[in-house]
Amino acid sequence: MSGEGIDFTGQTLLVTGASGTICREVAKLYLGLGGNVVLTDLDVPALTALAASLDPSGNRVLVIRHDVTNPADAEAAFAAAVKRFGGVDHLVTGAGLYRDRTIAEMSDAEWKQSLGINLDGVFYTCRAAIPHLNEGAAIVNIASMAGHRGSHTHGHYAAAKGGVLTLTRTLALELAPKIRVNAISPGLIDGPMVQPLLAVRGPLLMQQTPLRRLGTPAEVARAIAFLCSGWASFITGEALHVNGGLFMD
Repeated sequence: MSGEGIDFTGQTLLVTGASGTICREVAKLYLGLGGNVVLTDLDVPALTALAASLDPSGNRVLVIRHDVTNPADAEAAFAAAVKRFGGVDHLVTGAGLYRDRTIAEMSDAEWKQSLGINLDGVFYTCRAAIPHLNEGAAIVNIASMAGHRGSHTHGHYAAAKGGVLTLTRTLALELAPKIRVNAISPGLIDGPMVQPLLAVRGPLLMQQTPLRRLGTPAEVARAIAFLCSGWASFITGEALHVNGGLFMD
């Protein structure tokens, strides 16, 4: 593809957790590169507003309520996507929950809720996707730097994201050669999720980051678009770090 730009014209992306900061940028970029987008989330009003801002015509965007902890919702989302656009070419699993809690203080319910959204939800969504993905499709699971190194007061989140990384590798083995599967591991990305952490440890974390700044959602979205595209046609089973050098694997 030397000299060619990334072009998703005629292709369709389904993105979970689409009202989130990063996934909004993923949807915007994918549409800008010519594709159709299926937005799924629990927050339907937020999705509806996002869809209207991205594509006022409504021709290239579909909004679906989707609780990622419910396997039936995943099945229904893909059925609706196929009915509307004929198939799915790319899947980005972005639904997540990130809350502060030490392991010593963590309740059973908090542990189960985090694993349910951050790991089970990825499993249910990817499993539901398999029969509906077109030849040459790509999955990108949004993991986290925390899944590689752990995270103080986010043990449930880090454990789930570590699971996402190994699930990604297994899917890459099982779905090859028809489908590529990769993960992306953002670090400190500007947005509401990192603000409490920055309030406590911001100066130290910036000092430890070689690029000396936060990442932007758009920078993560561009990395995801690359992994979805033909430019990454010989990449599968990998985790791409987007963290300004804060963690090097």
